[in-house]
Amino acid sequence: SWRILRINSGVVRVEDAKGQPPGIPFWLGEAPARTAELSQAVSDLRMEMEKRLAGGQNTTQWLAQEMQLPAHAAQQLGEYFADTYRSLSTIPSQQTLVMERFFDESGGMQLVLHAPFGNRINRAWGLALRKRFCRSFNFELQAAATDEAIVISLGTQHSFPLEEVFRYLNSKTVCDLLVQALLDAPMFTIRWRWNATRSLAVPRFRGGAKIAAPLQRMESENLLAAVFPDQLACLEHIVGDREIPDHPLVKQTIDDCLTEAMDIDGLEEVLRKIESGDIRCIARDLPEPSPLAAEILNARPYAFLDNAPLEERRTQAVYTRRASERSGSDGLGILDSAAIEKVQREAWPEAANADELHDALVLLGLMTPEEIQRTANGESAVPLVSALVAENRATRVVFAAQHSKDREVLKCGSALPLSSGDGKSEKRSRWVGSALQNTSATRAFCIAAERLPMIQAIYPNAIVEPDLVLPDSVRGKVLDRADAVRELVRGRMEVCGPISASELSEMFVLSRSEIDAALLALEAEGFILRGKFRPSATEQEWCDRRLLARVHRLTIDRLRAEIQPVSLQDFYRFLFAWQRADLEHRVEGPEGLQSVLEQLDGCELPLTAWESAVLAARVNDYDPEWLDRLCFSGRVGWGRLSSLQNPNPRAFAPLRTSPIALYQRENLHDWLHLTQADSSVELSVSRRRIVSTRRARFCHVRQFRRIASASRSLKQTTHIWPEHWKTPTQNKSRQHRVCRALVFARNADHVATIGKWRGKFRARPGHRKICAGIAAPLWRCFSPFARARDFWRDVV
Repeated sequence: SWRILRINSGVVRVEDAKGQPPGIPFWLGEAPARTAELSQAVSDLRMEMEKRLAGGQNTTQWLAQEMQLPAHAAQQLGEYFADTYRSLSTIPSQQTLVMERFFDESGGMQLVLHAPFGNRINRAWGLALRKRFCRSFNFELQAAATDEAIVISLGTQHSFPLEEVFRYLNSKTVCDLLVQALLDAPMFTIRWRWNATRSLAVPRFRGGAKIAAPLQRMESENLLAAVFPDQLACLEHIVGDREIPDHPLVKQTIDDCLTEAMDIDGLEEVLRKIESGDIRCIARDLPEPSPLAAEILNARPYAFLDNAPLEERRTQAVYTRRASERSGSDGLGILDSAAIEKVQREAWPEAANADELHDALVLLGLMTPEEIQRTANGESAVPLVSALVAENRATRVVFAAQHSKDREVLKCGSALPLSSGDGKSEKRSRWVGSALQNTSATRAFCIAAERLPMIQAIYPNAIVEPDLVLPDSVRGKVLDRADAVRELVRGRMEVCGPISASELSEMFVLSRSEIDAALLALEAEGFILRGKFRPSATEQEWCDRRLLARVHRLTIDRLRAEIQPVSLQDFYRFLFAWQRADLEHRVEGPEGLQSVLEQLDGCELPLTAWESAVLAARVNDYDPEWLDRLCFSGRVGWGRLSSLQNPNPRAFAPLRTSPIALYQRENLHDWLHLTQADSSVELSVSRRRIVSTRRARFCHVRQFRRIASASRSLKQTTHIWPEHWKTPTQNKSRQHRVCRALVFARNADHVATIGKWRGKFRARPGHRKICAGIAAPLWRCFSPFARARDFWRDVV
């Protein structure tokens, strides 16, 4: 075989493929879109599944009966929709759109819009939405669209309310936005070449010879530069939208992109329904993708809306858990409360000395005495604070507040300057006592000297005790109140974890409007994210992006731990306990032996290992008589169940390592069905006689002589059973012992010298001529459940 390296004009360069099989040629292109009728049918199925799941009905049975699906297919489809319903609280359809957002392994986020409108509408929606994000954040984002969903890969700096994405596009302006977006898509270039060729603007033949495809592409590009120069111009010299020329080829190409490759009319209709409220829109922040998102995250290159190759897709960094795992699917979409608490503990600063406490004060801006004590990890924080105050690096701020009807506002009263530095601390203390005497509430905080201008901008009437001289680095610095509140909230958000705006308003004694403005400004920077992160949250919460990513990571780790395999040592300890091979879990008596045999039902092991190594290791004080009783009672059978690997083996005598299985009698039919021998194996005449005799009725001791005489392969069998053994019923135990003794014999001399076997049987002189080959058929005769095929395999 040969591998093609390069195709030139009239020359194909190859190399030795070293025996590799040939591959199928392929190319990347646009996949055919799903029809509107099929998309509507898919949406109707989803709506019906949501209705039945909400009512607690059995969807698997309905799918099997209504859709005529096989049982396994109906079960898989039912579980797939059930897992989706648990994670999203609904099932997306054309009447209910769901947008989910989750973190990936790189720290970025993935935005998935579930919209089963088909590829034509979703491709147009994805291109327009990607263009809107590009203009809003000044970043080129990766995007993909399929018949079911749209995905946009966000970076670490993107932060916005998830609900607002549904309103990013307007039905009246989406067409103009989409035209600007498709100019950079490969679909425009492909359709431009097609239109230029079929309009004969670019010739396909010249001088009677066909023009090569690369030359046709070059000529079509030259034509595009002539009629539409902005399409190939440098974007650094283009301000605003590119102007579309009034040229028939350009208009035809854009119309083909809007109406053939995409469906602009359908997209405008969907946006109008969203604006009028006819389509319900749901936004979800999840710790990991829902089951429906797996398709779009693993989309093929034909679904990409940008030029990034498959190897560079940010969707490859998404961890997709097996959502069908029942152990963790019930918690899909909920952040772990323990993970949130752990992140909050780890994010809170710790101070072992005065310098670390000073860093914490600079970070948080304001700290209460309780928070300072929490920073000291159980130790007394008074020495640390005293050291900072003595070094003029920290001080105490006190202000008064009162509650109005609808918000909490700062009470403004007379105060002394914050940075007087006159050293009159005693006078200042007396003034503080009198000033706070008539207030309804007071708040006391510790601040760092570097944060004093910020506190002065936020609380102009606060009281500093003791006075503090500003450091040279911040002296004369004036901050706007809005900027100061934003920085104060920023420092708190870095360590507090998920928190609501009302909690921040109460903590800082500021109005709700100022807190909301600060949070929105931080969200615009991509610093924080909004949502309901705690399971018990009743209002919208805000969280630092970095901390939220850690919470998501811990939540996923907890879900992974539920299905994480145990160590090899733990697994072996479990096997010893489960197989009752350790001292603590061994059984006793015949009933215990029965439970062990039920566990080892159908297991084939070497003949000599059953009693010496297997049963003796699982049953305390094992007595072979217990196994005899179970076999004679009919509860347990024994024989060889497996077939020989070689269909035509030469005859051989049974060995001490011959595989023998102990099985429950009621399960014999199943074991024989699973190990049914190949009917193509040809039997000899004597063996066919044996098989026919065994099939006629169960082989018993009385039929042993008849089988032996029919096959003429067993000599001197008349000496096996003494005449005084009248009936099989009276002598089952003896016959069983004889059989086992013969099987355990190594050769004929060993059989003759067996002597007293387990104190119950002694071979007579007339039995010394028994050969070892008799052992196997004799054993099989005592097993009424063994197959005839297994009988002749061990016959000499």
